[in-house]
Amino acid sequence: MTHAPHSGTEQAWAAVGGDPALLPRIEYGGPAGLLPSRLPVMELARSTVAVCTLAAAERAGSPRVRVDDGAVATAFTSERHLLVDGRAPVNFAPLSRFWRTADGWVRTHANYPHHKAALLAALGVREEKVESELAGRRSLEVEETVYAAVAERPLVVQELLDEAPPKPRGGRLKVLDLTRVIAGPVATRTLGLLGADVLRIDAPWMPELPDQHADTGFGKRSATLDLRRHADRRTFGELLDAADVLVTGYRPGALDVYDLRRPGLVIAQLSAWGDHGPWRERRGFDSLVQVATGIALLEGTEGAEGRPGALPAQALDHGTGYLLAAAVLRALTEQDAHGGTRRLRLSLARTAHWLRGMAPGPGVPADAYIPRLTETDSPLGRLQYAPTPVAYEGGPADWSRPPGPWGSDSPQWLTA
Repeated sequence: MTHAPHSGTEQAWAAVGGDPALLPRIEYGGPAGLLPSRLPVMELARSTVAVCTLAAAERAGSPRVRVDDGAVATAFTSERHLLVDGRAPVNFAPLSRFWRTADGWVRTHANYPHHKAALLAALGVREEKVESELAGRRSLEVEETVYAAVAERPLVVQELLDEAPPKPRGGRLKVLDLTRVIAGPVATRTLGLLGADVLRIDAPWMPELPDQHADTGFGKRSATLDLRRHADRRTFGELLDAADVLVTGYRPGALDVYDLRRPGLVIAQLSAWGDHGPWRERRGFDSLVQVATGIALLEGTEGAEGRPGALPAQALDHGTGYLLAAAVLRALTEQDAHGGTRRLRLSLARTAHWLRGMAPGPGVPADAYIPRLTETDSPLGRLQYAPTPVAYEGGPADWSRPPGPWGSDSPQWLTA
């Protein structure tokens, strides 16, 4: 292990308001050259895990943090390593890919049934006609039809909303999780690892993809509430009253109809494009943000074909997830000392901008590396999964509970 500093870690630690004097606690090691790409993806991955782990160690009073590149790279591709009773997951649906257009390429995202329906409706064709339809359209036209742009913002926006007194922490930290897909669930999965009671709430008509839920559902419970119903709205309000942290993954403004602010709450808001700029009200995903921010072009092939490429992992999702968890942990530390209701805002697009601005890595060849995986029984079956990369002296080695069936838990906090 080495204590050599990494500029990405220093930048991320400053973004979450960390004390630079704590950075020497981090020890780095593991195989070199993992997650190879033209952009410094491994540096992004290493840095976000490092600051998340350091923020956890700061709260626990631990003097030593370990960041192993092998564990980090495995965690950043956790959805690829998952096996459920020996079955490999389905990560991308047939309509989620690059397509030729009249003047180049466009990438679509249609993993969820409602995303597929929206794409076909936007194009006005049946599934078997998508390829020919896109071939006759210009890339920009399709892009404007399906998603839009982002404006630059700080890597982590931190706001002190009031000066409420420090909130008493009785028992386990309570985290209300209103996130989907990868980034938000990675953050709340990490908070669950660290001992929080994480309760994920979804609308009953919006089920999660089973394999995605199996990968990111460790350390948390899953319940459904229909906020159009008065009784469920009241239950949600009671959960929020008792919560320490609220994590949301919806578009900015999408939840404004609900009163989500409570004194002493840490509100962490995650979106694809950020809360400023012309694309703030649009949905988006890691793969689409890679395209819109120029990453697909940088990672693509050269020559007349000029096919766009992709990062070796859903690095914007995973990286933003660990950065979000770090920001929440640091906000809690500041809140314990000084009080205040605090709001955090992060976006996949801002993480992409950060990645593009990082110094290129040394370009060393990858060592031969076999991912270290683990297994457990669960209500979903026998699971093979990537262990957590968050490791510090005295910290947890694994999650205390495996994922259960989506929406199968009661919408209430644990009593012990």
